[in-house]
Amino acid sequence: MGRILGRQHYRDALLGLGLLWGAFALVLWPEQSMGAMGDGLALCANVILPSLFPFFVLSSLVVELGLTRYLGRLLEPVMAPLFRVNGSCAAALALGAVGGYPVGARTAIQLYQSGQCSRTEAERLLAFCNNSGPAFILGAVGAGVFGSGAAGLLLYLAHLLASLLVGVIFRFYKPDQGPLTRRAGGPQFQAVPFPRAFTRSVTGSLQSLLNICAFVLFFTVFLRILTYAGVLPALAGGLSALLSPLGLSPLWAQRLLTGLVELSSGVTSLTDGPLSGRLSMAAFMLGWAGMCVHCQVLAFLGDSGLSLRTYVGGKLLHALLSSLLAAGLYRLFPLAEPAASYLARQTEAIAALDFSRALTISAGAAWVTFLLFLALALRGAKKTSGKSRARVV
Repeated sequence: MGRILGRQHYRDALLGLGLLWGAFALVLWPEQSMGAMGDGLALCANVILPSLFPFFVLSSLVVELGLTRYLGRLLEPVMAPLFRVNGSCAAALALGAVGGYPVGARTAIQLYQSGQCSRTEAERLLAFCNNSGPAFILGAVGAGVFGSGAAGLLLYLAHLLASLLVGVIFRFYKPDQGPLTRRAGGPQFQAVPFPRAFTRSVTGSLQSLLNICAFVLFFTVFLRILTYAGVLPALAGGLSALLSPLGLSPLWAQRLLTGLVELSSGVTSLTDGPLSGRLSMAAFMLGWAGMCVHCQVLAFLGDSGLSLRTYVGGKLLHALLSSLLAAGLYRLFPLAEPAASYLARQTEAIAALDFSRALTISAGAAWVTFLLFLALALRGAKKTSGKSRARVV
């Protein structure tokens, strides 16, 4: 098998057969494909666009206006010893924790491309800054899937703690290269005027969101077709047999495979079963983020030269640590199965989320985050000007 895949013409033949099968599947199951496309469009309209657009604009403005330089001077004593990156990288960490996938990864790439961090620092950031936002975990997963705000809080704590642990571990990635203030041999960063930064941020964010929605639609239809064709259940059966010593049933294997490909579909499938197992698997899926999110990050990476292997390794480690931390937190703080859990099983929490409510929450959080960044930047600028006056005296 390895010899076959190692030859270009065999790989092309297999790819061609796969594309032909995909076209045949679309003809064979047109209604299911259209239904999946409708679900994907609802997800994009009700969740993706209102939740990510404000944070995309915010992250671009923070980088373009040079606020990260002042944050860097202020937060250098924290970021350098913990994660071996310069203080400007705190923007990627903060926005990734609040804005959700793939805001953190996009901010890290922008910092690198603008010359505010080195290649090694950007790759360290990609390993742990691309995280799920609190609105998705607390609302869609906690309240919608588990019917419990406490379950959402437990998952969010496990998710954040695992992310920070991955960051600490990846400080040893290329240990001979410490935190640098700018990319070696790269362009010197220069802040741009606000009107130009604003227009670039808005138009660039919209294009980025169109790329994300395209991947969401593709993977939604892709999973639905695999399910109706019997491919996904067959793969789940094989995975269940392989991991039978761990007690993984075919149903749970199918849920796991679904979450590995597309996060929202995988998480919303966790509607029954032991609460501890559902929490651990949900934490694993949230840490891994899914192939759909990885393709979104890959689209941002483009020809930047940053390593995708570092990012994938960080997400896999994040998934494992999140699952272990969720299981540990559940043992420390056991949660009772909510009495209204049967209602949660009937809830299409993600696709049915009200557009105006999601937009209001996301925009409000973006404004609060922007004001916080601005306050920290002003504080950093004040400290810098104070030191300059002291030197003059």
